Amino acid sequence: MIAPARLKKLAKEHGTPLFVIDHEELRRNYRQFRRYLPRVQVYYAVKANPDPAIVRTLFKEGSSFDVASMPEFMIVHENIKGMPAKQRQDWIWDKIIYANPTKPTDTLEQLNRYKPLVTFDNLEEIRKIKKHAPNAGLALRLKVPNTGAMVELSSKFGAAPGEAVDLILEADKVGLTVEGISFHVGSQTTNFENYVQALNLTANVFKEAADRGYKKMFLIDIGGGFPAPYDATVKPFRELAKVIRTEIERLFSPDIQILAEPGRFLVASAGYAVSEIIGKAVRDGKSCYYINDGVYHTYSGVIFDHCKYPILSFEKGPTQICSVFGPTCDALDVVSMAENLPNLERGDFVYSVNIGAYSHASATYFNGFPPAKVVHVNQ
Repeated sequence: MIAPARLKKLAKEHGTPLFVIDHEELRRNYRQFRRYLPRVQVYYAVKANPDPAIVRTLFKEGSSFDVASMPEFMIVHENIKGMPAKQRQDWIWDKIIYANPTKPTDTLEQLNRYKPLVTFDNLEEIRKIKKHAPNAGLALRLKVPNTGAMVELSSKFGAAPGEAVDLILEADKVGLTVEGISFHVGSQTTNFENYVQALNLTANVFKEAADRGYKKMFLIDIGGGFPAPYDATVKPFRELAKVIRTEIERLFSPDIQILAEPGRFLVASAGYAVSEIIGKAVRDGKSCYYINDGVYHTYSGVIFDHCKYPILSFEKGPTQICSVFGPTCDALDVVSMAENLPNLERGDFVYSVNIGAYSHASATYFNGFPPAKVVHVNQ
């Protein structure tokens, strides 16, 4: 963890708003995941934070990658260094999954030369893949419970378990190979039962497919959802890993490959935001601070990710409930209506921790304000 004193020093050196990425924390999180789920190959979900430096650090650690667009694919392609061309193409074929179930035709045509693994969840996608990316391997995205997840995904993606094998057989009929099953239990899932139910549904699909003559599947992608330690209510990762390990060992033979797509878990705690108070006021008896970062920028997760990032002060003293607003001329730009802060002055710095995922990644240039400057430490 980066000490507050160092964050303040970085802000003075580089200016604000500032987004700091701690690469030692990235490595620590990756190694923790591998320690508690040694059978599971990590495919970092690039959408959580597509910064090329993050891709390079995780690549050096041994990570594979989950991409959901062609620009994300190219970020990975351009940042896996030190490989001859043939070796690079083989690596991409084996180490990148295109996990967006719905893909533009031009994307499929670009991907086809790499013989990638791609997900699908409907009949129309089968037809599209057959025409535009016949060399692709397929993983059926299965609809599974997302109960209690901070971000629910099952209403948009996933084939119903009852139609799963029909889709697998349809893909086989047109000459495509379904290599396995993928699912996603919802982002920031603290309800471990979601994984239990998803793995059991997957085992049922494997069995039904085999009973109906399809025995080509050899992998399971257990998706993302692994919760970041935003607060003390989030149970340690080792407890979730134990539940997942138990179910995998009970349900699947050792020759089945297991993949996962952690994003938030790897990068959330590696990100810090430092901003400056640019104005203050009292409204209806409550102190209000205006900072030079907001929900259109690093705090975009407040809107897009249903996430709260407590605002912390470098200053000491008695605290009171305050509001914190972003810099844009828009009433939506509210970082928080209830922060415990001491009396602060214009020019003082404030900061947030655990803000590395789905924050700077979805920052905009709205109202002419650019995203925060990015600084990498401990590379």
